[in-house]
Amino acid sequence: MEELKPTPASLSPLTPLAFLERTATVYGDCPSVIYNNSTYTWSQTHRRCLQVASSLSSYGIKPGHVVSVVAPNIPAMYELQFAVPMSGAILNNINTRLDARTMSILLRHSESKLVFVDCLSRDVILDAMSLLPPNTKRPPLVLIADDAEAAESSVTDDFCCAYESMVEKGDPGFKWVQPHSEWDPMVLNYTSGTTSSPKGVVHCHRSVFTITVGSLIDWGVPKQPVYLWTLPIFHANGWSYPWGIAAVGGTNICLRKFDGPTIYSLIKRHGVTHMCGAPVVLTMLTNSTNKEPLRNPIQILTAGAPPPSAVLFRTESLGFVVSHGYGLTETAGLVVSCAWKPKWNTFPPSERARLKARQGVKIVGFTEIDVLEPESGKSVKRDGVALGEVVLKGGCIMLGYLKDPTGTSKCMKDGWFYTGDVGVMHQDGYLEIKDRSKDVIISGGENISSVEIESVLYTHPAVNEAAVVARPDEFWGETPCAFVGLKDGLTQKPGEKDIIDFCREKMPHYMVPKTVVFKDELPKTSTGKIQKFVLRGIAKSMGSSKGSRM
Repeated sequence: MEELKPTPASLSPLTPLAFLERTATVYGDCPSVIYNNSTYTWSQTHRRCLQVASSLSSYGIKPGHVVSVVAPNIPAMYELQFAVPMSGAILNNINTRLDARTMSILLRHSESKLVFVDCLSRDVILDAMSLLPPNTKRPPLVLIADDAEAAESSVTDDFCCAYESMVEKGDPGFKWVQPHSEWDPMVLNYTSGTTSSPKGVVHCHRSVFTITVGSLIDWGVPKQPVYLWTLPIFHANGWSYPWGIAAVGGTNICLRKFDGPTIYSLIKRHGVTHMCGAPVVLTMLTNSTNKEPLRNPIQILTAGAPPPSAVLFRTESLGFVVSHGYGLTETAGLVVSCAWKPKWNTFPPSERARLKARQGVKIVGFTEIDVLEPESGKSVKRDGVALGEVVLKGGCIMLGYLKDPTGTSKCMKDGWFYTGDVGVMHQDGYLEIKDRSKDVIISGGENISSVEIESVLYTHPAVNEAAVVARPDEFWGETPCAFVGLKDGLTQKPGEKDIIDFCREKMPHYMVPKTVVFKDELPKTSTGKIQKFVLRGIAKSMGSSKGSRM
């Protein structure tokens, strides 16, 4: 069979963009996007994406150019996940909560050729433009607004046109630009800020196709789900679900912003079946004033930070079926999931929650995961205790960091992608993340996992959110410092001693926080990840604690 080789018929580049055309054929008259009182069908969404792609080409956007988007989860944001790469350009979603200085840095670094801007981000993007160096060519701006007529009338000299104008002027018969190679870049995402220096992560069409299909299979997403967008699309392209929900002809429920009551209202109104979100969304659901047991189970996929088992337990008691996964911007979505075993359903609720808090095993289609000893580079023992760095290998790993060959080579070595996360491998082959390598607290020679302390803190009935970082200590080098946010409406609030005593009853004494700081709200990224680098700065500014033996 040596004479059999690939032919042009079998060499078609893999890309998730092709999902849209098929879905428009199969589910053309079915709802694709619902937003407030507006509903689009898949035929309309397909046509609108082609029109925007056509207009981009008319504006001089060429294959390889970067086009940026600053917008929340609204219909235009969803459409642009298809329209921008369909023009041949590279899609760059920008976090709407960034300040003007950071946006300016990202636009300059990416060399963005055009920027779509939501009306509520208008001022910050204009400030960002003013911060670009004088000799830098400023990209044209396109204004997005819920009211098309208002947007058209409010377009000033700062903007080239309104989004709906691009839709109207575009050619619905446009032949979208297919990639020459599945390795062609498709998206550029900047890391979300759990560390202080964002990096530009580049993914190709093949990578995005692979993670999209693998994610659908692993989560068991059926045909025509009703998906509520509680995960920002600008965060790793919504873990690939803009393309995934299109592939299965689902309905996307879009919303600008949300809280617990809003989520429950939309669940009732639209019959939501699926949603994603960081653990903060689970906390939002369990603390909502209008929470009540669900009429029908809702699948919710969480990741972004290890969810405390107490939060998982409370969420599932309301009727949500929680799935837990793990991924990074560099993997384009979730590549590890806590695949559920039927026999675990017979375990007590607390044990089920503990098992579900683990990250799990590789998803279908991913190649390999492991935990390696830092010194020897060998696999750690599968005992759930031995710590090592989590490494990954698979088709959805990024091409690399934009303009950063040094950063790329540091994390891509020996055939692995080194995540910087610290974890253990359990005897049953399930991975559990213990910490970011920078978040491990080394106290008196002992490695302390901040995540383990946080899991205990979340079981306290008065605690709404918690994060633990290292504080300098004269005796121990560093000790755990807990930042705690309390629930609203407490008649009696616990003090520092109460929290410390609670922890001493539930963990080894060397792990107990030596300092507890109460805050109304902990600093977070837009996706709900607590910004530990901010808290580390606060803890460091508090100075060294006077250590005593514990």
